[in-house]
Amino acid sequence: MSPKHAGANRDESPELLSVHRIPGADFWPKYDFRGCRETMFSNKGDGRMIVKDGDFADEQVRNLLRVHLSGMQANSPPEAVYALDLTGLMRPDISFYSVWEQKDLLAIGALREVDEWTGEVKSMRTAPAHLRKGAARILLEHLIATARGRGYRRLSLETGSGPAFEPALALYRRYGFESGEPFGEYCASGFNQFFHLRL
Repeated sequence: MSPKHAGANRDESPELLSVHRIPGADFWPKYDFRGCRETMFSNKGDGRMIVKDGDFADEQVRNLLRVHLSGMQANSPPEAVYALDLTGLMRPDISFYSVWEQKDLLAIGALREVDEWTGEVKSMRTAPAHLRKGAARILLEHLIATARGRGYRRLSLETGSGPAFEPALALYRRYGFESGEPFGEYCASGFNQFFHLRL
C-alpha cells in the first residue's frame, strides 16, 4: 500500500472535494461529532444526499452488500464473480463509501488501490428502493475526485455483460470510461469487460 493511500478514508484533505462538482448540485465538506468527513449534495427532493465513509456495522450497509453479492452471483457465471464480501472490503487497500439521504442508505461503492498510479472502482450498488435518484452518479463523482486527489493516473473497473449490467455501463461511459484490456489480477473471458478512465 502506497503512502498516499494509507488512512485514506480519514486523512484525505478536504480540498479534494472541490474537484468533483456536480452540475446543478451544491456540496461542501462537513464534519460530524466523530470527526468523520462528509460531503453533502443538494437533491431534487426534500432532503440532501450525503457521501460519507461506509460503516460496516450498519445494518443497512450490510443488507445492501448482501443484495449486491446476490445480484452478482445471480447474473454472472460462478468463475466470473469478483464481487467482494464484507471481509474483502475491509482490506487496507480499499476505501469504502456510502450515500445517504437523511436516515436512508441510497448507495455504496469502493475505491481500491491497484498500484501507485491506478485505482479501481468496486462494489457500486444502488438500493433498489432508491434507483434513478442520482445516488450512483454522485458516488461515482466522489470516487473519481478521490482518485484524482491521490494522484492516480487511471481509474479502472471490471464488470459483466448482459442486461443486468447495462445501467451501470451506461453511467461509466457517460463519465468517459472506455473499454480496454484486463488489469491487475483479472483475466479476460467471454463474460467480463474492463473499462478505464484516464485522470
